Amino acid sequence: MNFDFSDDQKMLKDQARKFLENKCSYDDVRSILESDDSHHDGVWNGLCELGFAGAAIPEEFGGLGLGALELCVIAEELGRAAAPVPFSSSIYMFAEALKLTGSDEQKAAWLPQIATGEIIGTLASAEGTQAPSPRTVKASFSGGKLSGRKLPVPDGETASVAVVLANTGGSGEQALSLVLVDLNQDGITRSAVETIDPTRGHAEINFDDADASLLGTEGEGWDMLKRVEAGAAVLMAFEQVGGTEAALNMAKEYSLDRYAFGRQIGSYQAIKHRLADMYVKLELARSNAYYGAMILSEDSAELELAAASARISATEAYRFAAQECIQVHGGIGFTWEANPQFHYRRSKLLALALGSASRWKDRLVSELEKSNVA
Repeated sequence: MNFDFSDDQKMLKDQARKFLENKCSYDDVRSILESDDSHHDGVWNGLCELGFAGAAIPEEFGGLGLGALELCVIAEELGRAAAPVPFSSSIYMFAEALKLTGSDEQKAAWLPQIATGEIIGTLASAEGTQAPSPRTVKASFSGGKLSGRKLPVPDGETASVAVVLANTGGSGEQALSLVLVDLNQDGITRSAVETIDPTRGHAEINFDDADASLLGTEGEGWDMLKRVEAGAAVLMAFEQVGGTEAALNMAKEYSLDRYAFGRQIGSYQAIKHRLADMYVKLELARSNAYYGAMILSEDSAELELAAASARISATEAYRFAAQECIQVHGGIGFTWEANPQFHYRRSKLLALALGSASRWKDRLVSELEKSNVA
C-alpha cells in the first residue's frame, strides 16, 4: 500500500512552495504583524490566481475539482510559510461546510466567488471562551432571522459570508442548525479581536435580526459542525506539520551559523538533543497527518478518530518546535526583530483554532471507546 502523495500532488506542493518562498517571506509576514491589515492581499490574491483556493471546489462551481489530498499538500506549505492569509476559514471551513450541506442554489451563489478569492467566507460557532455545545449556543435563528453574538470569528472582519451555528429550538443536539448569512447587510456589526497572532484576523460579530437561510436540514447542525471540524483538523494538522518543519529548520540553520567558545552551537549535545526531540515529534505528527489525509480523502467512518489523532500530535509537535526554536536562538530569539516569533504565535493560534487540545483528547477517547465496544 502506498501512503505517499502522487507525482501530481507533489508537483502541486512544489508549486505552492515556490510561490510562497518568492512572495511570502518572513518580511512579508512581519509587514502584516506591524500593520492593521487582517491578511496579506498580495499573497492571498496570488494563491487565488494560481487556483489554490478552488482546488477542492467542484468544477461546476468554478473550482478545479480536485480533492482533499490536494488541499493537504497546499496546507502544509501555507503552514511552512506561516502565511498571513484567510485560507483556512474560507476554504477548510466555509467552503467545506457549504459543499457538505448546501443546496445547489446556495453553492452556485457562493462557491464560484470563494474559488476565485473574490470574497472570503468563514464559519462562526464559538460564543466566547467556552467550547460551543448544545448547551452553550445562544445565537438563535427563526423565521429567516438570525440574532446573537459570535466570538471569536476567524477573518470575521473581512469575510463577506458566514456559516453560523445557531439554536433553532428543540432539545439536545437537535436544537442546533447551520445557517448561511451574508455579512454585508444591516443588522450586523463587527469589531476586531486581538489575538496572539495578528497576522490572522479575528472578530466579534453581532447579529440583530439579520437575514439568513437554513443550511442543510434543521436539527443536524451539530453533527455537520463536527464533520466540518474533523476535516479542518486534518488540514490544520498539515499546516502545523509544515510549521513544525520550518521551526526545526530555522533552529538547525541558526545552530550551524552561531558560534560560542569557538564552536558551532549545533555541535553541543544540549542543542543536538533539542533538535532530535523536535524531529521525533515532527515525524509522529506527520504520520498521523498522512493517516488523516487518507481517511479524509475516502470520507471514511474513521474520520473523527483519525482527525483527533492528527490534531493532538500536530498541535503538540508545533508547540514544542516553536518553543524550542526560540530556546536554540537564545536571547535573540525573544526579541521583536527575530523570526522565531512567527511560528510561536501561529502555533498558539492554531492550537485553539478548532478547540483546545483537551477538547480533542476527549473526542479521541470517545472514538476509542466506541471502537472498543464495536
